[in-house]
Amino acid sequence: MRVLKNSDISLLQSEKKSLLAFLSLYAFFSIIILSFIAFLYYSFQKDLMLQRNREILQNYSKSFIVKLKKLHRNFSKTHMYPTDNSHIRTAIYDSDKVRIFSLLRVKPNLNRVLYEKNGQIHFIKEPEEYYLGAKYIVFEKSDDKVWLKEFYKKVFLYGIPIFVLIIVVGYFLMKLFLKPMRDTLLLLDRFIKDTTHELNTPVSAILANVETIDEKGCSEKNLRKIKRINIAAKTISNIYQDLTYLILNHKLQKKDEDIDISRVLRERCDYFQEIAKTKKLNFIQGIKKSVYIHIDKNRLIKLIDNLISNAIKYNKIGGIIQITLKNGYLSIKDSGIGIKNEKLNEIFQRYKRFNNASGGFGIGLNIVWMIANEYNIKIEVDSKEGEFTEVVLTW
Repeated sequence: MRVLKNSDISLLQSEKKSLLAFLSLYAFFSIIILSFIAFLYYSFQKDLMLQRNREILQNYSKSFIVKLKKLHRNFSKTHMYPTDNSHIRTAIYDSDKVRIFSLLRVKPNLNRVLYEKNGQIHFIKEPEEYYLGAKYIVFEKSDDKVWLKEFYKKVFLYGIPIFVLIIVVGYFLMKLFLKPMRDTLLLLDRFIKDTTHELNTPVSAILANVETIDEKGCSEKNLRKIKRINIAAKTISNIYQDLTYLILNHKLQKKDEDIDISRVLRERCDYFQEIAKTKKLNFIQGIKKSVYIHIDKNRLIKLIDNLISNAIKYNKIGGIIQITLKNGYLSIKDSGIGIKNEKLNEIFQRYKRFNNASGGFGIGLNIVWMIANEYNIKIEVDSKEGEFTEVVLTW
């Protein structure tokens, strides 16, 4: 059985999301098209039904008009209005469309010749002469709805299998279209894995050697060079640790315990001081003492490092980083470039970057989201373009 890596899981989630979005839109338009075809078929079947009944009513109208003519010419109390057909009901209206006599169940529309209304089929006939003063003769016959039952039967019999077939075809088409994207992402993850492996030895060597340098015996010029090397090494080290976490997260052992986040937060601020100085940034710390959280220490450090690193990376020259910590609450706010409101929902997506000038792989906030999600830590992001970005963690 193949164990899925975190990158594979993220890829599968992204692919699943894309598939669902495409299939939903595909299914929506498929339903519209099939509904339109069904409507055309319904209209055709209804017209066919009306034409069949038109022939029946037209044939009956001939004999009825003959009877009406006899009644008109030999009108007496012994002669009755023709009602010999129990399935066909009639009515007569004068030239002003006023009812003379009616056996109809539904009021007719004398401006039409043949139509269906409320389950009744009406056929309007105008005789050559006004027998009994009738300008219009209306013939009414109930619609047995046999054609409608047949319509529904065929719609379900053919429509559902066709819809299922369309969805299946759409699914495989989407899988085919997603394959190049999937291959590219797999190639990118493989490249990151190889790069991470190659970074380990030189990064460790640089950091170890920088720490052994005796700064007292160095000139000011050399001290500046050493600080730059130290900053660069720390930056590379952070990237290396991010990449390692993404690739080996499913293998990394963890030890959850009550961690004093206050102490860890101060240590990480000290760690990033040299990097922050390159942009003349100031830390404003409002860190309450002895605030604890139950979490793996390495994951906590990774979460904090990425938030502070982003606050430095996307800040303005001479800006501030305001850190506030109290029980169950951590806020890291910068005075940087900010993010557009419509982009806030995308910031935790892997490889998503909003400023190409600031570098990075677009994985830091994805790691923050992964760790927060693992420990049920709620993340809220507030930002205003050109002014600030604030990330708030609550637990």
